[in-house]
Amino acid sequence: MQILNDQQIRQKIKRLAIEILERHFGESEIILAGLNNNGVEFAQLLLNELRPIAPPGMTLTPTRIRLNPANPLEYPPGIDLPAERLRGKPIILVDDVANTGRTIFYAVQPLLSVLPQKVEVAVLVDRKHKSFPIKADYVGLSLYTTMRDDIDVQLRGGKDMAAYLR
Repeated sequence: MQILNDQQIRQKIKRLAIEILERHFGESEIILAGLNNNGVEFAQLLLNELRPIAPPGMTLTPTRIRLNPANPLEYPPGIDLPAERLRGKPIILVDDVANTGRTIFYAVQPLLSVLPQKVEVAVLVDRKHKSFPIKADYVGLSLYTTMRDDIDVQLRGGKDMAAYLR
């Protein structure tokens, strides 16, 4: 069952971009850290909305956090930017779906050796059955589901996007 169509996802991305700028008024830089593949793609879509409306002088920096969501202890999560670029900056972890919160919980690990200004979470779909102490700060759609349900988000490079409950 489709829960979000292309137009709805685009509208949610616009709203999230405005919320991010409202909460970061006066910042010189915001780092958007996409988790793995869909998180990176969602972060890029957010950046595409943020850039035209960001105030002059604000830098929007994308990066990637790599980890294995199925087995986050298999190898240590890593972030593409060097630690000195993260220190003292607001960092927004970006993913397509927040399920139990485990992936986001482990994605914070590379930030523990840095002292960021703050760490926030942005997701397109937030499922409301967390097993880890994670709260999304920017949410496109909150959805109560069963543990057996699956959310499939298809971003396709920003073309013909959709989200399905399966």
